[in-house]
Amino acid sequence: MRIIAQGIDLIECQRIRDVWQRHGDRLTDRLLTPAELNYVRANRDPVPRLAGRFAAKEAILKVLGTGWKGKIAWRDMEILNDAAGRPYVTLCDECRQVAESLGITQILISITHTENFAAAVATGVGE
Repeated sequence: MRIIAQGIDLIECQRIRDVWQRHGDRLTDRLLTPAELNYVRANRDPVPRLAGRFAAKEAILKVLGTGWKGKIAWRDMEILNDAAGRPYVTLCDECRQVAESLGITQILISITHTENFAAAVATGVGE
């Protein structure tokens, strides 16, 4: 296994809270898959986990080196948790194609959050 690229992102939870209050379901429908939304909403204060998913997706885009150009969509990346709570990434559509073209076979992700900040680190690895 070799590291191909790495990305990091940090976001203020209040920024996400403000955007969510203004746009409501339009934000979450665009940003999250149904399974991600279930995870976020299962918590007393969903904002830190929503901000964590946002930061994770931004970090993944840095791994892919694409930004928001082309056909990239928020929901082309899904971040769920395994039975132990460890987050994992599934890519589809344009994100999957870009990853494959870079030789990335897996993206490792780490997410952390407090009441005020959320951060994520993504590492693209290949054979």
